[in-house]
Amino acid sequence: MSRTAVTNVRVFDGTGLTEPRTVVLDGAVIGDDPAGAETVDGSGRVLLPGLIDTHIHLHGRESLEQLARYGVTTGLDMATFSADLLASLRHQPGLTDIRSAGVPAIGPAGMHARIPGMPAEAVVTDPGQAGAFVAARVAAGSDYLKIVLEAPGGGGPELPAARALTDAAHDAGLLVVAHATSAGAYTMALDAGVDVVTHAPLGAPINADDVARARIVAPTLIMMKGVSTTVGQPQLYDGAKASVTALYRAGVPILAGTDANNEPGVPAEVAHGESLHDELALLVAAGLSTVDALRAATVLPAGHFGLDDRGAIRSGLRADLVLLDADPLADITATRAIARVWCAGVEVKDPAGRWTRAPRAR
Repeated sequence: MSRTAVTNVRVFDGTGLTEPRTVVLDGAVIGDDPAGAETVDGSGRVLLPGLIDTHIHLHGRESLEQLARYGVTTGLDMATFSADLLASLRHQPGLTDIRSAGVPAIGPAGMHARIPGMPAEAVVTDPGQAGAFVAARVAAGSDYLKIVLEAPGGGGPELPAARALTDAAHDAGLLVVAHATSAGAYTMALDAGVDVVTHAPLGAPINADDVARARIVAPTLIMMKGVSTTVGQPQLYDGAKASVTALYRAGVPILAGTDANNEPGVPAEVAHGESLHDELALLVAAGLSTVDALRAATVLPAGHFGLDDRGAIRSGLRADLVLLDADPLADITATRAIARVWCAGVEVKDPAGRWTRAPRAR
């Protein structure tokens, strides 16, 4: 079993940086004994837990490779229709580890109903369909449920169906994530009792009552900025940014997610891996501290999605690690200064066989 010791490195512990110490990679987990280990000098460097992107869409092995090169060692997929594709992408040594919602629940109209390849079984309009839909997701190996909500009358599942889906998922032990890109959809998501709301609405910000009711939000600011640019109304992004500021000030946990995809018919394509670094910078611009931005991509998603074996640098946890050449607490763009990445103890290599080095932000 291979063993690597990163010496003299400052470690992000969820609250700040430690004094220089040694971190041991003992096979796939973090260990304690550096005896006989290959050493990597971490002097002047910072070690992060592997980053977690809480909103991606998978298209093949290349998605995992691109995520891993940018230090994203866990990806939470929010809709992939092929169970065979998902099975082929799970548990790939040296690549990003995934969880998935599989087929999402959508309504009969709206953008998602027009996405090429969306299966007919995704459409849920009647509360009586909820139990069978959730049972099918459990049988297919989904790790949580995704519901695509619109404002009332906007073509998504209406509130009775959303509530029934949420109740059925909770009965099955599944977390519920709701897509909501408008203030009205946010209200419906909270009325339905979902656990996590993904996206921040463009235009009108979330109202104060819904800010107070929100549990966990993954705002995907990089996607919302892309959409506002695509439709030629960049000012719409101001509402999304204002919502994140209000949620953060209210103490709502904010998770880092990007909606990374290269899906035809989606308003904005977002690059896997690199975009998470953009998202962290946007979260800081919306008011998060650099510490809380890093928490949004490490300990918080690990805790809220039940990933108890990662999200921190501690003995016995997965050896998902990102070694940086600069300090992201001083400047969040330093997360791009990647020197080395390990996924469950396996070092990520670029096509030339070296460790990856992501480009610095311009």
